[in-house]
Amino acid sequence: QVQVVESGGGLVQPGDTLTLSCVASGFNIDYYGMGWFRQAPGKGREGIGCLNNEDGTARYGDSVKGRFVIFRNNTKNTVYLQMNSLKLEDTAVYHCAVDPRPWCSGTYDFWGQGTQVTVSS
Repeated sequence: QVQVVESGGGLVQPGDTLTLSCVASGFNIDYYGMGWFRQAPGKGREGIGCLNNEDGTARYGDSVKGRFVIFRNNTKNTVYLQMNSLKLEDTAVYHCAVDPRPWCSGTYDFWGQGTQVTVSS
């Protein structure tokens, strides 16, 4: 059964760093693009970035570029989202998702349940 489970969310202060995990089961992340998304209260879903598992590169949305980093640990079959210099507006539920292709095609077949990140002073 294909599944991704996020964890690592919590309450942090502005400027803090937090790293989220997305543990995959039922498939090998080596062969699929992996995306991160977030949804803030009252707002639509926003793409954070995507890890291209064909060449190992990642691309990011403008709101997080330069602050967030997506990386993977193939041994643990896990993708991570390291969030640096967190801002109040980063508060949201964060989800990871599986792209059916090894690169970032923009289509996602499986989604995790999400983990809450709250940035508050």
